[in-house]
Amino acid sequence: MRIVLALGGNALLAKGQKGTAEEQRENIAKTCESIARIIQQGNVLAITHGNGPQVGNLLIQQEIASGDVAAMPMDVCDAMTQGQLGYLIQSELEKVSHRTIATLITQIVVDKNDPAFKNPSKPVGPFYEEKLEEGMVLDAGRGWRKVVPSPIPLDVIEIEAIKSLLKAGIVVIAAGGGGIPVFKNGGKLVGIEAVIDKDRASALIAKEIGANLLVIATSIDKVYRDFGKKTQKGLDRLSVAAAKKLMDGGQFAEGSMKPKIESCIDFVENDGGKAIICALGDIERAINGKAGTVIEA
Repeated sequence: MRIVLALGGNALLAKGQKGTAEEQRENIAKTCESIARIIQQGNVLAITHGNGPQVGNLLIQQEIASGDVAAMPMDVCDAMTQGQLGYLIQSELEKVSHRTIATLITQIVVDKNDPAFKNPSKPVGPFYEEKLEEGMVLDAGRGWRKVVPSPIPLDVIEIEAIKSLLKAGIVVIAAGGGGIPVFKNGGKLVGIEAVIDKDRASALIAKEIGANLLVIATSIDKVYRDFGKKTQKGLDRLSVAAAKKLMDGGQFAEGSMKPKIESCIDFVENDGGKAIICALGDIERAINGKAGTVIEA
């Protein structure tokens, strides 16, 4: 089976952690044990990952040190966190899978006139107990976070390289943090300040490589109706039609669960495979039909 596995940035760095390399490596090591078993079962695997907490922390570091060190634009910060998290995932997965793993710095084409640039909605960085400044939103009831533009991904520049690596039997880590957002200016690619939602980028890659399954691993165990309320109810299965109905009814938070649902719908409708949303620790069980929320036609 050909699988795209999207690892959430918040799942890799748990709430309350400082974000040290040791903390992130420990979190990733636990996940890689189950990923290794998935690989050893003969599946072809492409791994993507979020970078919301990591790129947010990097932006804070740059702001604090801006008087002494030149700050990098957000697209460069996206590239930096691709390397950071790709290295940690690759090194831990190589230890337990005994397979060749390749991290590919990935550029994703967006429209520079995308409405997202006028309406930032993607939460990044740490959670705060109160709103500290303009440009912060309450993220799914978990705390206040800074928001940045999140344009729709249109094209994967390195898609042929991804296909070639997978064909050669190499596990690929790609589109970290949703990829580096670029736009086409004549014959050139130009970086633009934004963070692409990694689930949307993952769905795009899944369609391009003809994946059978898209797995979105996050910090909660499944999709919920009335999430965070006394009436909340976990959903084991959702048809595309049912998912759309819940989404249209405002059930899923912007910048959090909503893009995950949208990405699953996009993949299932346009590829014919199925998608799963599950907790980071439930990936293997979810693929075997024992955890998470399955979204299918």
